[in-house]
Amino acid sequence: MRETTRRAPVQAAFPPEDHDHGRCTAALVARVRAAFEAQNVRLTDLRRRVLEEIASSHKAVGAYDLIDLLARKGSRLAPISVYRALEALAAVGAIHRIESRNAFFACHSAHDGEPRIILVCEDCLAVAEVASGATFGAIEAATHAAGFTPSRRVVEVTGRCRACAGAGAAEARS
Repeated sequence: MRETTRRAPVQAAFPPEDHDHGRCTAALVARVRAAFEAQNVRLTDLRRRVLEEIASSHKAVGAYDLIDLLARKGSRLAPISVYRALEALAAVGAIHRIESRNAFFACHSAHDGEPRIILVCEDCLAVAEVASGATFGAIEAATHAAGFTPSRRVVEVTGRCRACAGAGAAEARS
């Protein structure tokens, strides 16, 4: 008798093309405002604008790209100002850094420290987070067995999102 391998159901990690960025950005800003208030810290206008810019597309964006995007909207900022805003936003879990690209993306899910795998599309730079307790359990077991105490666990996977993979397959057929 042949064994069948069960696959996990496909998660809708990346938003659909008709996704309403405005609604999820507004929800994220409200969550971040509450997180800052809980720490008696202000969500300054600069922090809010940086957050909104990062959150507006579900894509990875670098600090200097942010500076250019904000400049097109009338605010030419010093890099240190943007980096300070990024640091403050990362501290409350509003954004995460993609280590392999030195870029940032908005955290649209309040996962309260639950470890996530970061998926980065090589073509469109869309970013998504997916839960994977099994992966992080394996990392924990391996580090423990090695007598190693990790200070940070980051798992990034690059590839192609469903939309880009489909576009590539369609191009190959033509």
